Amino acid sequence: MPRLLLLVPTTSYRTEEFTQAARELALEVTLASEEASSLGAARPHDLIRLPLDRPELAADEAEEFARSCPLDAVLGVDDASVEAAAAIARRLGFPHNPPEAVRRSRNKHSFRLTMAEAGLPGPRFQLVHTGAAWNEFPCVLKPLSLSGSRGVIRADNPEEFAAARTRIETLLRRSELGSETAASADILVESFLPGREIALEGLLTHGELRILCFWEKPDPLDGPYFPETIYLTPARLTPEERDTAGSAAQAATRALGLAEGPIHAEMRLHEGRAVLLELNPRSIGGRCARALRFGAGISLENLILRHALGMALPPFQMGGAAGVVMLNPPSGGRLVEIAGQEAAKSVPGIEELILTAHRGQVVEPLPEGAAYAGFIIARGETVEAVERSLRTALGELQWIIDGAGYSSGGMLSTSDQSSA
Repeated sequence: MPRLLLLVPTTSYRTEEFTQAARELALEVTLASEEASSLGAARPHDLIRLPLDRPELAADEAEEFARSCPLDAVLGVDDASVEAAAAIARRLGFPHNPPEAVRRSRNKHSFRLTMAEAGLPGPRFQLVHTGAAWNEFPCVLKPLSLSGSRGVIRADNPEEFAAARTRIETLLRRSELGSETAASADILVESFLPGREIALEGLLTHGELRILCFWEKPDPLDGPYFPETIYLTPARLTPEERDTAGSAAQAATRALGLAEGPIHAEMRLHEGRAVLLELNPRSIGGRCARALRFGAGISLENLILRHALGMALPPFQMGGAAGVVMLNPPSGGRLVEIAGQEAAKSVPGIEELILTAHRGQVVEPLPEGAAYAGFIIARGETVEAVERSLRTALGELQWIIDGAGYSSGGMLSTSDQSSA
């Protein structure tokens, strides 16, 4: 059987979905993480440690491993592993993205420079060093390497700009970030571009992009923070908007030099153009991909693994409509409970409610927070029906954090929550 090297950081949500897809395809899988597994000695071909934050060293060690356990493909499942995957694939002679192209896509300033040099539309931008100023408002400040809207803050005047910069600088000094921010503590500032935000899932083969789906984000993302909330597919776009967005994503992949594998692109529709916010050489994060089914119920992970191994791909057409809500903690503190789960799951159209946070865990909202508390998946005949299901289910949930109560739609007083 073919053997896949799957790079899965210890913090990844994606292990279960990719290993399930591998079982469906009868693949042998070697899971590689940056931390050693207690089961590694008993299963030396199935569980290994690789330094994912040092791609060339990871490639050295993977090459040595492949001498005793031949590999047929390698895949990095999220941001912390895609550069190592590219280095390993190049070393072993698999179809791959150039590591330098992956690096450009992951660094927000390098990405923005690449888009500008290619003549692609985008905001005005510059790096902001300590004490530097910016005179165009509104604007958005971003750390260079964090993902999931972490540290992204809008400022509408010089006072908000200074406060946002200080807040991001404090975040970047956190010890748990480690190598994720080691390359630079600089901050990128961009002019804010209004417009609807959408996303795209695709697969690259020899540089040619095949679009799997468009996501619609029905809630305005205007700041001051930018938590992802609802994703719906198929997106309610005109044919012209689809063509514009698809062309923009293809142009961006070529400018970056990406050539193989999944991409997830985020963009705004602004003044008749699709402006790339970011483009990542991986699929959508979290558990969001559980909303996607292609052909006869095939998962996104199944498609990605087929592509990595050069297998035939089934039709990409999706049936029906689907969507996902990402559950963002409404406040920081120790999570006591998320109540109303059974009511949320009983809403017509709701397929899954997945909690990734647990009782007693310290949760933190954006812009400092790094993780979602869970996901709600819905399906229906129309996008409108899916959106109604998701919003209704979301409204059923009540958060108890450090004894205070919050609804998913806004803060409740502690006394209100006690009777909820």
